[in-house]
Amino acid sequence: MKEIDALIEGLGLEKRLTLEDIPNIDLYMDQVTQLFENIYSESKRDPEDKILTKTMINNYSKAKLLFPIKNKKYSKEHLLMISFIYQLKGGLSINDIKAVLDKMNAKFEQDQGGLAEVYNGYLSLHDKNSAGFKENVKTIDNMVNQELDNINDNDQEYFRSLLLITTLVNQSNMYRKLAEKLVDELKEVDEG
Repeated sequence: MKEIDALIEGLGLEKRLTLEDIPNIDLYMDQVTQLFENIYSESKRDPEDKILTKTMINNYSKAKLLFPIKNKKYSKEHLLMISFIYQLKGGLSINDIKAVLDKMNAKFEQDQGGLAEVYNGYLSLHDKNSAGFKENVKTIDNMVNQELDNINDNDQEYFRSLLLITTLVNQSNMYRKLAEKLVDELKEVDEG
């Protein structure tokens, strides 16, 4: 197995859509998909994977995850919402994403703004989370290596991989479950 640092480096954690990445003109769908492909291509598991497709964007629109598009062009605000969707879809269902983004969509449609500020807050937290993630994974790697001392088998590399994978998936599940609980609370507040 590659060293943990090399694996983490290959994740492309520093890649994210910033406000500066978005042109000051509205974009057609092909331009939107190309922008996302250019920014997030390093993070693909398989080179054939697509970051964002026309079908995905159409499905997001149909599910009302985005406020209405005008003249088949996507504004800077649409791209910020698509970026939120892109980040959330790895851990939440479409219905949960809709619950999370409904209020932001409504605020923007009512010209209450705030989307760029919230997105910048997300980017700041993303950078802090990435640094924390790297440290946490190194801690997990050290804990796994300690556990390997208790396993009497010649296939240590396999057991290291097994323990790392199960531990990382376990942590991922814990974070996802907590996020789902927060979505449920958000739904209760909106319904109440």
